[in-house]
Amino acid sequence: MKLVCSQAELSSSLQLISRAVAARPTHPVLANVLLTADAATGRLSLTGFDLSLGIQTSLPAAVESSGAITLPARLFGEIVSRLSADSPLTLSCTEGEEQVDLTSLSGTYRMRGMPAEDFPDLPLAQSGTPIRLNAESLVKGLRATLFASSSDEAKQLLTGVHLRLAEHSLECAATDGHRLAVQRLEDAVAPGSEAPLSEGGEPFAVTVPSRSLRELERLLSGRPSDEPLSLFSERGQVVVLWADQVLTSRSLDGTYPNYRQLLPETFSRSLRVDRRAFTASLERVAVLADQHNNVVKISSDPVAGQVQIRADAQDVGSGSEAVAATIEGDPIEIAFNVRYLLDGLKAIGSEQVVLQCNGPTTPAVLVPVGEDGAFTYLVMPVQIRS
Repeated sequence: MKLVCSQAELSSSLQLISRAVAARPTHPVLANVLLTADAATGRLSLTGFDLSLGIQTSLPAAVESSGAITLPARLFGEIVSRLSADSPLTLSCTEGEEQVDLTSLSGTYRMRGMPAEDFPDLPLAQSGTPIRLNAESLVKGLRATLFASSSDEAKQLLTGVHLRLAEHSLECAATDGHRLAVQRLEDAVAPGSEAPLSEGGEPFAVTVPSRSLRELERLLSGRPSDEPLSLFSERGQVVVLWADQVLTSRSLDGTYPNYRQLLPETFSRSLRVDRRAFTASLERVAVLADQHNNVVKISSDPVAGQVQIRADAQDVGSGSEAVAATIEGDPIEIAFNVRYLLDGLKAIGSEQVVLQCNGPTTPAVLVPVGEDGAFTYLVMPVQIRS
């Protein structure tokens, strides 16, 4: 194998695939990146795969002779990132040997690798018809929901985001048992592509680990393109093809909770506030709430047209702020984990939001004004001990 490529492109590609390289590999080759040079296409392909998440990307290269080898991902990435961007890089590997010479204007580095044959194949499940999705829509859906998924591995299914397709819309949902974020995206399915039905005739749905989707969101955001992505899902595996990149991930087994049943149909109280003012007040009061249990109390005063935000930190102090609000329904005092509220507010882009609730112990829902139910954020209140 022998090729010449750009230092900047090789370095950014290595950073991208490094996220799929195992930190604690069960086999030494999983700590490596697979390099495949193809003289016919004039491209160098890089692959990282930890047996759960796989990322593959490619970059243009002047390939003198084709070949493949694996190199330690961390060492290779650190060397390449420190080399000058002004100098092209030459990678050469003599056939039958397991070491690569990396040459730039400043010098030469030699790294010992492992045979490409030892590297596991990426599970590219590409049979059947792909679902073609607008990349921009998917990024929006992931940003609006990923934060609400669970980090508790014991909750298996809740550590992912549920993707559900119906006709031309995509619905992303995530919950950790304390809050639920749902984003509906109309026209997310690319024109000319129909969302398939599952075996039982139900709309297509799959739950994908949040870790994999965070990398997908990062990958799609890093290289914006109008080109739709292709999603394949079969036998517990999800494959996304986009531009010159591939991401593979296992899917999560089980039936995702029927989250629509959790959303109350009607509300007896609603508090409409300016999102920025409400967020700023919560962040200031959170300084005290963080000292104790993260709990903030929210009281509505329909007569004054205000919402009072208060935090009491035992043996430390207390703080309160008032925010102007349009209030419907009787006065209420309700308490929340301030971090959950702030997460939901940061996922909303509208200038005004409405906090809807029925009572101090029933689920509350936060929605943006003017988006016709596209985003819904449910958060469970904290019971106030008198």
